[in-house]
Amino acid sequence: MSSEIITSSGPVAAPARVTGWQRRSQWGLAVRALRRDKVAVAALVVLVAVALVAVLAPWISPYDPLVGDPRTRLLPPGTPGHLLGLDGQGRDILSRLMWGGRYSLTVAVVPVVCAGLLALVIGMASGYRGGRWGEAVMRVLDVVFAFPIVLFAIALAAVLGAGLVNTMVAVGITLVPYMSRVVYTSTVQESAKEYVEAARAAGATDLEILRKQLLPNVLSPLVVYGTTLAGLVIVLAAGLSFLGVGITPPAPDWGVMTADGRQVLLEGYAHVATVPGLVILVVALAFNLLGDGIRDALDPHKQTS
Repeated sequence: MSSEIITSSGPVAAPARVTGWQRRSQWGLAVRALRRDKVAVAALVVLVAVALVAVLAPWISPYDPLVGDPRTRLLPPGTPGHLLGLDGQGRDILSRLMWGGRYSLTVAVVPVVCAGLLALVIGMASGYRGGRWGEAVMRVLDVVFAFPIVLFAIALAAVLGAGLVNTMVAVGITLVPYMSRVVYTSTVQESAKEYVEAARAAGATDLEILRKQLLPNVLSPLVVYGTTLAGLVIVLAAGLSFLGVGITPPAPDWGVMTADGRQVLLEGYAHVATVPGLVILVVALAFNLLGDGIRDALDPHKQTS
């Protein structure tokens, strides 16, 4: 029996069922390609190390991040017992960095994941159905693009108020239009391909096409984009805290620490702001490099090279 299906564009092969073994094989190729990228592996090691330190902070931090000694305030890095020095209130900077990773990584990961899930629903529904409804959704989201992402996040944070949860909500809302656009574009491109038309001709429902045919192909660019956005969110959340509309003192957030260091920067105590600023830079850069590595690893041409 012929395995071809007659569609409006002519006969095409019936969509083959992708087995679990085939999916594992594809992921295996991607993992092997990622392992060959030394820069991406190094970035992943940095992020895993930072995450482990943040999780283990209650047990490995040498001092309480909220308790300081005014008699030892602003001591420089290398002070006995205080590797990275102390801040303006005599609190150990290393301990605050360890605990601050909990806030900063949470703000970086949770909004990206939540915004990505919402973007999948909005982008795939509007991209697959198309027509006036899809265009209307995209035009509404396009309104958001008229505002710079930083200003939009600041405005939302100012309306919602300071705090960890409100900061994550503000950042998440800011990311939804950008991630939805990526999903929408990928869905429109994939929906026009023959394998989707063949699945539709074979009697697959819209839900089955979205879940089995489109989702695996749409998810890859979203994961890459989301990983890159996490680096941006680290900087964005730190900026909100720096401006006083994000996480507020005395929480040991990296942005809060940088804001505290600004007050003594001109007095010659640059380490108070420089150390957390460098940590923000390294972690944000690691997210971006990992995103580039994942993008290359998911490229079929580079998997076999």
